[in-house]
Amino acid sequence: MSTPSPPPQRIGLPWPELNVGLAYKDVISSSDSELTTVSDFYFTKYKSSAPLLGWIQRIQNGQIQIDGEVVKDPNTLLRSGSKLVYHRLPWKEPDTPYSLQVLYEDDDLIALNKPSGLQVLPGGLFQQRTVLTQLQWCFRKNDSYTGSRESPHPVPVHRLGRGTSGILLCAKTKLAKTKLAAYFAEGTSLVGSGNLEQECGKGRKLSKIYRALADGIVEEDEVVIKQPLGVVRYPGVAKGLYVASPEGKPAFSKVAVLERDKQKNCTLVKVEIQSGRPHQIRIHLAYMGHPLLGDPLYVAGGQPKCFDPDLVDDDAAFAEDGGYRRPNQAVPGDCGYHLHAHQVELPNLLNTHKVVKIVAPLPPILQTSSETEEKGLSSCK
Repeated sequence: MSTPSPPPQRIGLPWPELNVGLAYKDVISSSDSELTTVSDFYFTKYKSSAPLLGWIQRIQNGQIQIDGEVVKDPNTLLRSGSKLVYHRLPWKEPDTPYSLQVLYEDDDLIALNKPSGLQVLPGGLFQQRTVLTQLQWCFRKNDSYTGSRESPHPVPVHRLGRGTSGILLCAKTKLAKTKLAAYFAEGTSLVGSGNLEQECGKGRKLSKIYRALADGIVEEDEVVIKQPLGVVRYPGVAKGLYVASPEGKPAFSKVAVLERDKQKNCTLVKVEIQSGRPHQIRIHLAYMGHPLLGDPLYVAGGQPKCFDPDLVDDDAAFAEDGGYRRPNQAVPGDCGYHLHAHQVELPNLLNTHKVVKIVAPLPPILQTSSETEEKGLSSCK
């Protein structure tokens, strides 16, 4: 492998006012076509996208094509083999950061410092304003960006919550994507094996350390959390919300106190995770009674702050485009908490005898008093 060249400080282009919209394609199977209307098809298959009245509105608005022809009658019958296209109209996505600091780069890997507020992959309201889009724009614009052995098409190999900042690993080659995916899967598969040394990370190929600001004073200097995480139905989250659940999948976090601020009633902690469940750190700290300071969603016990199951299927509430309105309750993508992926260590992907250590600069609010003083910064805590 060639010696990594110093990466540029930042990548990123400003977002356009509107995205380009989306086109969702379907082919009607023989089972789908049995006395099924176009409105019934979309409502049945994409119930999480819009209520029935919303799909009828989209059809009457001319956003559905069948075999290349626009249809506006919701009761149009479908035939086996018909090709459907739903055109989601362009929209202005919420304000989102676009500039990404490059922390490390070689022929196979690029590590970015993701800002809070930027989503990693497309989903929901964020279809264009994502890390993936910026990577595609950057590498498409400059094909000679690196001396890579193959044309780089970098993709994130794991996720960080939209409100979480810090290190995001992106693979530039198929080999790198396969190896990094295996490293992440390894940690999760070891959790629950009963081998404490494995669960604590000894001998693992990839380690991940976070900094977080927890609400309240954590009395113990070190806490190990093995609370399983499961999924419950929740408004605005199509695939369900992850919460602390005894019937869930095993998860493992090790929390170490760095500094206690009794005046502000908060605790700065370091968290090492061995599994990669969605929102694991947020849920685990909440489960132990110290949710992340400013977390709009999770509260003590690892459950959502406010949950009204009667709002899960509200067919009368839909937005101008026919889709569901944003729920009044908090959703996982809401920001406000302080969580930062601070440090990652992993083997060099082609020379596993060498270790790559990547560190993302800490936001001032997640620095200890001594770290703040060393840099001549005033404390923000």
